[in-house]
Amino acid sequence: MQPTDIRHPDYFHKVVDCQWACPAHTPVPEYIRLIAAGRYADAYMVNWESNVFPGILGRTCDRPCEPACRRGRVEEAQASKPEPVAICRLKRVAADLKGDVSERMPRLALHKNGKRVACVGAGPAALTVARDLAPLGYSVTVFDADPKAGGMIRSQIPRFRLPEEVIDEETQHVLRLGVEFRGGVRIESMKQLLDENWDAVFVGSGAPRGRDLSLPGRQEAAAHIHIGIDWLASVSFGHTTHIGRRVIVLGGGNTAMDCCRTSRRLGGEEVKVIVRSPFDEMKASPWEKEDAMHEGIPILDCLVPKAFVHDNGKLTGMRFEKVKAVRDDKGRRQLVPTGEPEQLVECDEVLVAVGQENAFPWIERDIGIHFDEHGMPALNAVTLQASRPDVFFGGDAALGPKNIIWAVAQGHAAAISIDKFLHGEDVAQRPPPGVTLVSQKMGIHEWSYDNEVAPDLRYKVPWRDVNQVLRNIKVEVELGFDAKTAFKEAQRCLNCDVQTVFATGQCIECDACVDICPMDCITFTKNGEEPELRTRLRAPARQADQALYVSDLLKTGRVMVKDEDVCLHCGLCAERCPTGAWDMQKFALDTAKAGHACRQHQPRKVA
Repeated sequence: MQPTDIRHPDYFHKVVDCQWACPAHTPVPEYIRLIAAGRYADAYMVNWESNVFPGILGRTCDRPCEPACRRGRVEEAQASKPEPVAICRLKRVAADLKGDVSERMPRLALHKNGKRVACVGAGPAALTVARDLAPLGYSVTVFDADPKAGGMIRSQIPRFRLPEEVIDEETQHVLRLGVEFRGGVRIESMKQLLDENWDAVFVGSGAPRGRDLSLPGRQEAAAHIHIGIDWLASVSFGHTTHIGRRVIVLGGGNTAMDCCRTSRRLGGEEVKVIVRSPFDEMKASPWEKEDAMHEGIPILDCLVPKAFVHDNGKLTGMRFEKVKAVRDDKGRRQLVPTGEPEQLVECDEVLVAVGQENAFPWIERDIGIHFDEHGMPALNAVTLQASRPDVFFGGDAALGPKNIIWAVAQGHAAAISIDKFLHGEDVAQRPPPGVTLVSQKMGIHEWSYDNEVAPDLRYKVPWRDVNQVLRNIKVEVELGFDAKTAFKEAQRCLNCDVQTVFATGQCIECDACVDICPMDCITFTKNGEEPELRTRLRAPARQADQALYVSDLLKTGRVMVKDEDVCLHCGLCAERCPTGAWDMQKFALDTAKAGHACRQHQPRKVA
């Protein structure tokens, strides 16, 4: 293997698994340390710089960071149920305990640059674009059919998960940057919008169309069958206040979980979730399924809907076919009927939450914006620029439905593209991140961070009494961590951004670091090809997604090989090393945002 080039921005970035997995690349260990230090406002602002909506995401994020968390892997041998750090809920702690941060927000731009940008939709992607561009002097106007900003955050996430005051606060942080918000204005024609001479248009209109099921009885019983996302919006805006006693929710995603839990609060006494796929393969996040079952909602899997049963238009039930999942030689899944008789499940109302689709009837097809065979805009996946160069997309409207944190990440990317485009630059030339490595050495055996690994298992977020929350749809279920518990949970973080950095020239090959390493992840050995080398380390490195840190040749002809996968970042190797060949250095990644630093700069001519 070749020596590892730690100057490459992605090397240590990938070692910080949580930050690498986060689409917005939030510096997770940094804000967790700030929470442990009681610096909640600082932790909030670190989050706000990356993900814009810490209070919202601290309650609703899909948490791609947590499955990646190293803590879950290093606990495998010690805990019956190894679990990652509660990253998402710690983010909420920063939001709940931060105090007033209005004075820490960016100032209004003193001078406008003369460029006008229109954002269609006031969801997380569009608000991120506005947040990035307004302080740079752009005149940003956000249009939304709803009277208040937030998009699907406000219309489709129930208040028992996300209180409205949290949405109001965090959307206002953006709008106060000088962004003009035109609520209650639905854009009906892209051609008409473009005729208003905007310099750029960003489309963040989401995926507003819920998929339907064309089954026997659908039309006859239509009054008792509702599309999930439309029904949630109707509840959110107070148009729907009750539901039938017996409810079936079709679908296995997070929208289905929101539908079933909302139904329980609006009068549904017998609420069932019925899904085609096996329980373990449902798209809903594991914690969403747990929350639903905690509220007494059964989830019935491997049932394919066949028909709506009605009595002269009055829905009485649904018929289902029992299936099982079978995989072929290539691992592809098929749902095969078991041959059992069809099952009848009685109900009064059905909520259909089987997916969402984009809808662009308001974008004319003769204005230079091309669409693919699925009705999606033809985009560059990196720049998010459409075939018409002054139009950009982001969020669910761009590459299909995902989640809030992906929408934020795409908002940042689109803002860079818009800024470069309006400065006449090639939007495909993306700015690299800024990277720093700073030693944490405070003394011979002292570091500027707490390097003691806490043995505690994951702490549980407290809930309100289930009987209390089911009586009021606006009562938040989760209470969040208090400061004391947040500190203890923060101590479980392994500080993966504080890297073990090795200096080949200072090593005397005494093997002291090998002896003291609690995870056996350091080996001095003869070099070789990576697959073979991984098998003969002190502890075989089976996680191929994580790199091996390989040194230059040492004096004996051996190399130092470190498995980054299960390293605790405890610093014992650096404490034990007699020559300082090992050092603990904090890695900081400054992801690019729209602005001067993202543009191309010609060298000044010297007279």
